[in-house]
Amino acid sequence: MTQPYNLYPLSDSLRYRHLFFDLDHTLWDFEANARATLVQLYEELNLQQLGITDFDLFYRQYLEHNEKLWDRYRKGFIKQEELRIKRMRLALLDFGVVNEPVAAAMNVRFLDLLPTRTILFPHTIELLDYLQQKGYELHLITNGFEKTQHSKLQYSGLAPYFSVVITSEGSGSLKPRPEIFAYALQQAGTTREHSIMIGDTLEVDIEGAKNAGLDQIHVNHLNKERIALPDGSYPTHTVFSLQEIMKIL
Repeated sequence: MTQPYNLYPLSDSLRYRHLFFDLDHTLWDFEANARATLVQLYEELNLQQLGITDFDLFYRQYLEHNEKLWDRYRKGFIKQEELRIKRMRLALLDFGVVNEPVAAAMNVRFLDLLPTRTILFPHTIELLDYLQQKGYELHLITNGFEKTQHSKLQYSGLAPYFSVVITSEGSGSLKPRPEIFAYALQQAGTTREHSIMIGDTLEVDIEGAKNAGLDQIHVNHLNKERIALPDGSYPTHTVFSLQEIMKIL
């Protein structure tokens, strides 16, 4: 059963000056936007004629491969281009389709189309307007690629809200490594004591921020129980919708 947010102590709103958001899966709905993009590719490339008759299954397989490959990328086992092409190649292989030209075409079109999608999680704009009006400085720390992430921000209308945008590609590091958080603090001209990280992924956003000395807000869009970190501790705050952040900050 989901516990209400008010079971957890609220922080002093005067403490934080700089709020660092994750983008994908936190504000920008990656799953919904990826699905819309793959539906278009499914039709454009006539994947049904290749034997992929169940789009929903294809989509789920893509998400599974994408998540595993991103984990390998964060750990330094594969490079950017390998991640991009393999997620398409492996999703096709799940249906017995061995077709490198189609996988390559899907990769190119996906990267062209995905950043133009504009589906945000509920209350995203409401929250950002609220925080901006209260005088917080808003920033992003994202493991996405420089060009892709900036395109997402422009097309979705999020760009004007953020003062500093830190990407893994631009910073030369990746969450959850402490270096990317230190770089972000330096670029924003602030300290960890006056900053808080807001993200959806415990192992990447929350544990990474904690190890870097930042407080955290875990955005649990899946509406599950409050989840502990690997060391048994809990995030500074847990919310189950973006709207709840307005009760904390």
